[in-house]
Amino acid sequence: MTRPPLPPFDRETAAVKVRKAEDAWNSRSPEAVALAYTPESQWRNRSEFVTGRDEITAFLTRKWDRELEYRLIKELWTFADNRIAVRFAYEWHDDSGSWFRSFGNENWEFDADGLMRRRIASINDMPIAEEDRLFKWPLGPRPQDHPGLTDLGL
Repeated sequence: MTRPPLPPFDRETAAVKVRKAEDAWNSRSPEAVALAYTPESQWRNRSEFVTGRDEITAFLTRKWDRELEYRLIKELWTFADNRIAVRFAYEWHDDSGSWFRSFGNENWEFDADGLMRRRIASINDMPIAEEDRLFKWPLGPRPQDHPGLTDLGL
């Protein structure tokens, strides 16, 4: 199975890869998202270490059960060969209705088939008031005309 665009990346193909990842995560479908990773993919997400698609699926299921009305924007930071670095922000609320904006950086490494074999994520959460939300599109992929992180000043 291949997941184009394939490495080595240029600016255009790296940006496409980032947007495809953003759209997949905004689907909030753990099983679909896990297919973008190698069967033995290794993650570090905050302080949690995850290996393989089954653990990725379980991790994402827990995440989206807790992070409600999740909306994410990713932005290409840099790229080289088979690696991409992104910065991102997402908004969500917990089951008590408290809203958060989470900021982070990810380092990605891909195999020759375009599947991610390593994901290293560092993330910080910031409480926000509901009226301070910036990501208000209907659940699902971010509309093409919605501003990105730089345009939003994030």
